[in-house]
Amino acid sequence: MKILFLSENFPPESNAAATRVYERACYWADWGHQVTVITTAPNFPEGKLFPGYQNKWKQCETISGIRVVRVKTYIAANRGVLHRTLDFLSFLVTGLLAALREERPDVIAATSPQFFTALAGWVAGALRGIPFVFELGDLWPASIAAVGVMQKSFALSLIEKLELFLYRRSAAIAALTKSFKDNLTRRGIKDDKIAIVINGVDLARYAPQPRDETLAKEWGLSGKFVVGYIGTHGMAHSLGNVLDAAELLKDDKTIRFLLAGAGAERDALMAEANRRSLENVVFMPRQPKQQMPAVWSLCDVALIHLKDSSVFAGVIPSKIFEAQAMGLPLLLAAPTGEASSIVLGDKAGLHIPPEDPGALAAAAIQMVTDSEARAKFAAAALAAAPTHSRETQAREMLNILQMAAAGDGDKVGLEATP
Repeated sequence: MKILFLSENFPPESNAAATRVYERACYWADWGHQVTVITTAPNFPEGKLFPGYQNKWKQCETISGIRVVRVKTYIAANRGVLHRTLDFLSFLVTGLLAALREERPDVIAATSPQFFTALAGWVAGALRGIPFVFELGDLWPASIAAVGVMQKSFALSLIEKLELFLYRRSAAIAALTKSFKDNLTRRGIKDDKIAIVINGVDLARYAPQPRDETLAKEWGLSGKFVVGYIGTHGMAHSLGNVLDAAELLKDDKTIRFLLAGAGAERDALMAEANRRSLENVVFMPRQPKQQMPAVWSLCDVALIHLKDSSVFAGVIPSKIFEAQAMGLPLLLAAPTGEASSIVLGDKAGLHIPPEDPGALAAAAIQMVTDSEARAKFAAAALAAAPTHSRETQAREMLNILQMAAAGDGDKVGLEATP
């Protein structure tokens, strides 16, 4: 089958959407399918081109058997409304034009949360008479309203109307969580056209390993108990709460909070930690994808952290599954919802209220002092990792694409889903 997939992010970028699209496409290519991904020159989240890339009108490369077409866009850091909107809209135009010029595929798919990408995919499919599959990675624009980027307005209302239009016009929808599917069905989208394919982990890439002592020494983590948050430092993650918890524990010489990654809030977090003289918080910049297992190896506990908003109760961060595959106990600070159901259901760690520094500090102390419970969490996390296999999800997503290509996209929701 010939698959054309649009995603604004793709490796060497390492955010959730880039990783998800890439790791599944690797399996599709290995299984003999012809996969083309249309994306941008890598620059997320700092808005700076990665070494070796240029922001050209078109540049092609092959990565793990996947044909990757990179198009020119307006590049902006992952912060601010105006510049990010120009970034999104530019990929809508250039991504669409690239999709129209590609050899005719059997199916076109696109992933959100940036749903102007989905709009480009739908237009390309409509103009060429090809079924379009919408992968729903986030309830955008609800999530940007939840973090305060946009307030209720006429513009937001128009975006929501466009959102519903795309759901209705897509041949099928692949939702990352059950909550996303429930949200759509409550808003009038037919249940039968929505399948659920949650996030997961590529077990070939992540597995338990000893702490990388060279890296630990480089970052002052040797002999420390490390609570590690690895991922985007954005408004949805409310990592200021970690600084508040760290301040409560600043006299404890054992615990270190590791914040590894990049994002809109990183500079402000670093400045605030410096202002408070929080020597127990270590900021590591974004690392290459192949380095991530080594970064995870520094952690004694994996921290998953989300803003206190009902919108994020339906979010399942992919870092949960990477940490499980590394055999790490989990500490989830997030609204009660799908992520907490997974962590508690797998018996893989603790769930505490979001944006509660006292609860986070107490949980960190509990993890340090109760080594027996920590070991049980770690063992359970590792045992559960195969149930969240990226290979299984690649098969599930491929089934959706094949059904849509065959004209049966309105029946994908009838298949067994998690």
